[in-house]
Amino acid sequence: MNMKKEIVENQALHAHALFFDPVDRDLIFDTDPEGRPMGRYSKKYPGVQVLENGDAVFHFYAPGAKSVQVAGIGGTMGTDRYDMKPCGDGYWSVTVSGIGPGFHYHDYYVDGNRSCNDLTPLGYGCFRAINFFEMPDIHSDFYLLQDVPHGTIRMDYYESTVTGRMRNCFVYTPPGYEDHPEKRYPVLYLQHGGGEDETGWIWQGKINYIMDNLLASGQCREMIIVMNCGYATGPDGSGHPARGRIDEVLVRDAIPFIDRKYRTVADRRFRAMAGLSMGGFQTEATVFHYPEYFASLGLFSANFIVSDGEDDYTSLLADPEKFNAKFDLLFVSSGDREPMCEKNTEVLGKLRQKGIDCIMYATPGYHEWQVWRYSALEFLKRLFRCV
Repeated sequence: MNMKKEIVENQALHAHALFFDPVDRDLIFDTDPEGRPMGRYSKKYPGVQVLENGDAVFHFYAPGAKSVQVAGIGGTMGTDRYDMKPCGDGYWSVTVSGIGPGFHYHDYYVDGNRSCNDLTPLGYGCFRAINFFEMPDIHSDFYLLQDVPHGTIRMDYYESTVTGRMRNCFVYTPPGYEDHPEKRYPVLYLQHGGGEDETGWIWQGKINYIMDNLLASGQCREMIIVMNCGYATGPDGSGHPARGRIDEVLVRDAIPFIDRKYRTVADRRFRAMAGLSMGGFQTEATVFHYPEYFASLGLFSANFIVSDGEDDYTSLLADPEKFNAKFDLLFVSSGDREPMCEKNTEVLGKLRQKGIDCIMYATPGYHEWQVWRYSALEFLKRLFRCV
């Protein structure tokens, strides 16, 4: 596998919550000839360096350690631990081959203890600070930073009557939003998965670059995207044990706030919801419990439920003609190596046989961001096409 240098070094693959450009520098404290303090920079090893042949070289600084290892947490990196070797000046290193494309959380172990690597980008995943790196995808550049018009990411605050607290949300507005005050836009409410937060679709998912590139190529409609934290309970801790009260937060607090502040089309046909994993089953429950607010939904790597003993949507799905008239898009996706892929394919197949308009999309991969990026790509291409 050979990669172009400009892909390996694309800023979208290195940007994260701490840096937009990688800062592989250290500060050496020194004095000038007259004894006055004077600092100077020195170059540090990058925590992970992807070579053009597709290998990944990992570095860790641990002088005095007896052993250092690196391991993936699943997906195409697997979970095997790779032993790193001393390479001088307190650094350890190992080269790993065969890691598939996409976003990879991974762990380091120093003398058997899990540790964060301050040479490698840090994100929030698995309910903790965790290192990650990107293996470029030689087959597609849809989530890379490209020379196209760019939208804007904003952070907003609103008061929640459900949680009793101020909440924040991140909002993507498309290129030209500020320049065309007469235009109004449909809105997608996009939810993260368990263990991550409302920044996940920005830092991990690259949703702003996906949208910019799709719009530049004319493959999707202009829209506003709103990303909320999926953990929401009442002041007393009340809420569904798995999805909390995010459905109430959205319909009672977030949607009214967004419709007041932004130039939205405040109509259910111009409003959609989608999410990955936990955000996927939050999406199904929210849209099917509040169909007066949404006409489109997307579930990425989440089991599509018809009836499970707790939620029962059989009556909603019983009449294909009524369902198709009410909903514009029902999109479900999975990685082809995920356990729910076969089940979702079967369930959606039966719905299509009944006459329900729905899409089942499978893409190579596991329960990982590469699958969710491709899922978002295909969903966005189809979204708001009926209005």
